Amino acid sequence: MNNKVDSLRKKKVAKIESDYVLQREQQEHTNVKKRRGLIRRLTFYGLCAAIISVLAAITLISQAEALEKGTTEMEQVESKLAQLKKAENLLKEEIMRLEDDEYIAKLARKEYFLSEKGEIIFNLPEKEDDGD
Repeated sequence: MNNKVDSLRKKKVAKIESDYVLQREQQEHTNVKKRRGLIRRLTFYGLCAAIISVLAAITLISQAEALEKGTTEMEQVESKLAQLKKAENLLKEEIMRLEDDEYIAKLARKEYFLSEKGEIIFNLPEKEDDGD
């Protein structure tokens, strides 16, 4: 019922049409447009900032994973390099020993059961450590 009374009152009230009123209405209309434009711009910029933030976060996470993977790979390669250097040193030592005739004779006796004249070779089983 109030709506009917309000609408009747609005129809009965005459609108003042002066330059000041027209100017104020135009100013209000302009302010409303500016406010809408401002809200749209702020929403657009906020959305752009959110998208850029998400992309930056994704990039940082993927780079961190790649760095971690690279670090793990590098550790494995360094470990393998250390093993290969150790093997290289052992082989160099073996080469130096193989230049000695006595070592070659000892190795031939041990590996190929070769003996010197009048020497008898006995092959004894190796001892096993049971932890006792």
